[in-house]
Amino acid sequence: MATVHTKNRPVTETSLLAFFHRSIDDAARNQRLEAADATLVYLANLLTDYARAERLFDYTSDGTGLRPLALQYADALETRSRSERRMILQRLGDVALFVSGLFAGALSRRSVGVDYYIAMGGSAYAYLVEDPMDHGSGRLQGDVFRELSLRFARFVDVIAEVGRGQVHRQSPLLPGANEPSLEKLLEGIDGIPGQLIAVH
Repeated sequence: MATVHTKNRPVTETSLLAFFHRSIDDAARNQRLEAADATLVYLANLLTDYARAERLFDYTSDGTGLRPLALQYADALETRSRSERRMILQRLGDVALFVSGLFAGALSRRSVGVDYYIAMGGSAYAYLVEDPMDHGSGRLQGDVFRELSLRFARFVDVIAEVGRGQVHRQSPLLPGANEPSLEKLLEGIDGIPGQLIAVH
């Protein structure tokens, strides 16, 4: 079980998931957003996963960063594997949702802004709906991706509210002292052409 440290005590991933689930439920209620329980659980899992930097950032020989959405999209187009394409597009949607929800301010200072992230993320999830998995859990995920694709901006607002609630306390969502700031990691996303927004 992974451990994330807050100022006073470690928080196990299990309690972190419960914390984010409660925070997502509260934010959705405050936003007057009626959403399926499975979608809210998906969001809580997303925040829990990306609270660990190694699950969010890409680590290459060039250093730590976030792979630009357009390059993730290009990877999805180039692969011949259906399952790999789905995995890449799910990550694209997840990263777009996380970053646009928690770091809209940083995106507003870049040439590629929050609207681009919302369009790319919503389109990635829409593709996952149009190319469903054949088994039972895939159909449930399809319902989650459908809701995320159709109301992506609303879910960005929910995640933003969760993030705003963490600003006044030591949070697992805020970079630690040894981690690069997201502002620094977003520097490489300028200059991505807008016509790459459509997924298919």
